[in-house]
Amino acid sequence: MLVLQLAVLLVVVAAAAVVFLGQVDAAFRDDRADRLEVAAEGLAGIPAVQESLAAEVPDRRALGFYLQTRAAYVDATNAYLTDLDGRILVATDPTRAGEHLTLPAGATTRAGSGDVEDVGGRAIAAWVPVYGSAGQGPDAAPRPVAVAVLADPYPPLRERLSRAGGDVLVVVGIGLAVAAAGSWLLSRLVKRRTRGLEPAQIAALADHREGVLRSIREGVVVVGDDGRVSLMSDSARELLGLAGVPADPAGRRLDDLGLDPAVHDLLRGTDEVRDAVLVSGATVLVLNRRRVLHDGRPAGTVTTLRDRTELLALQSELHARESVTETLRAQTHEFSNQLHTVSGLLELGEYEEVGRFVDRLTRRRADVSEDVTARVADPAVAALLIAKATLADERHVALAVAPGSALPRLDPDLSADVGTVLGNLVDNAVDAAAAGGDRRPPRVEVRLTTEADGAVVVEVADSGPGVPPEQSDTIFRRGWSTKPAGAAGRGVGLALVHVLAQRRGGEVTVHNDPAVGGAVFIARLPRSGANPAEPPTEPPTDLPTDLPTDEERPA
Repeated sequence: MLVLQLAVLLVVVAAAAVVFLGQVDAAFRDDRADRLEVAAEGLAGIPAVQESLAAEVPDRRALGFYLQTRAAYVDATNAYLTDLDGRILVATDPTRAGEHLTLPAGATTRAGSGDVEDVGGRAIAAWVPVYGSAGQGPDAAPRPVAVAVLADPYPPLRERLSRAGGDVLVVVGIGLAVAAAGSWLLSRLVKRRTRGLEPAQIAALADHREGVLRSIREGVVVVGDDGRVSLMSDSARELLGLAGVPADPAGRRLDDLGLDPAVHDLLRGTDEVRDAVLVSGATVLVLNRRRVLHDGRPAGTVTTLRDRTELLALQSELHARESVTETLRAQTHEFSNQLHTVSGLLELGEYEEVGRFVDRLTRRRADVSEDVTARVADPAVAALLIAKATLADERHVALAVAPGSALPRLDPDLSADVGTVLGNLVDNAVDAAAAGGDRRPPRVEVRLTTEADGAVVVEVADSGPGVPPEQSDTIFRRGWSTKPAGAAGRGVGLALVHVLAQRRGGEVTVHNDPAVGGAVFIARLPRSGANPAEPPTEPPTDLPTDLPTDEERPA
């Protein structure tokens, strides 16, 4: 860059020198042309010269005398008297007689000055036509008979520079020195700003960066301290719903991109964030944000985005399978005890008592199934409630469906989400009711209803100790639990319920109800997904990327 700048400066200085010399030539031409033209007019106005040139045989000796005198008067290098065709009649150099001198058009009719080609090359010349008598007598009209020419060649370059007094050399030298120093300082500044990289290295680094950003699936967003986006990869634009925006977000403010408030707050923040969960439309994102420092000063933040929608769906499905497995285990344990009872009665010969025992079991199960199916028309949700009732009964907790419940058959996607939310809430409610002490019989009540817009409302109340008011805001965060941590972790279920509700554009809340003695969880799940007019609230953070386990709520 330094060499390039110096080359440009040399060209500029050379052009300036050419312009300066042109001005010197113009000044020389203006000064000499006036003096030569005056001398040529004086020569052409001498009567003896006019008469001699009008004669049939000019007096060359006399004409040469007058020519030498006028040339010496103005210090002209060459002086000529030519005929109207440009042939030299008399010259200060006698050897030039008879040669042809090229004059501008109109030189035989009017005086003038300008550049001509002379013996020494380009010269400044002045010419004046010489008029003589057209005939005999006093009334004869004058006519052009010759042309008086005085010429002075342009001085050589060294002489012109010396005439300028050396100013041009001083100006050019100072300008070149200042320009070279400025170029050197600019080159050092650019090199320091580019971390010492040369242009080819910068180009290679930019190509590598583009290749890396386009090859990774995670989105990358770089935001400066002024709130402007410095970089946003294609994956990040797709995850944030900006893939269809034609304008490049780089250089624009976050406020102008139309992002969800939760997305905007996480991208604009300055603190470090690790594995924060964010629901953006129908996508569940996991964000990591790091602070960038340059020379110890803040320079912005770098945020990475990962799509965890598929993993969340897999977690929901696996959690439902684990709930069914646990329910089957409880039923196996219960059926084993009942078979042992039947076997003992048969060994004692109490055949009638066996019949009555089996009738009681059949009626009890039929009552539970009829109570659920009468209010819940969706087969998957009804089967889940019946299985949960068996699991709760094993732990001596009464699970009942509220009389006002009414749930129609749901779409498969909504049914799966309702089953996941209901399973997690019931499991936590059973744990809380079983640990509630001897104050009242442990009980869990489930209410399932639908709103006018088709949204499903899941309400689960228990007779446990309730949720501490100061922890109502943190209960839905991953890792919050009162149980000992297991190998797979704790505090996942309620966070999963919260994310599922927000992904569909709904919400989940909790409050304590003295009438039931414990906490009441209410989850609202819209039928057709998130409502863009109502953005999700603050999302829970630290959702796990490992497989979830059975969850509980506080005891």
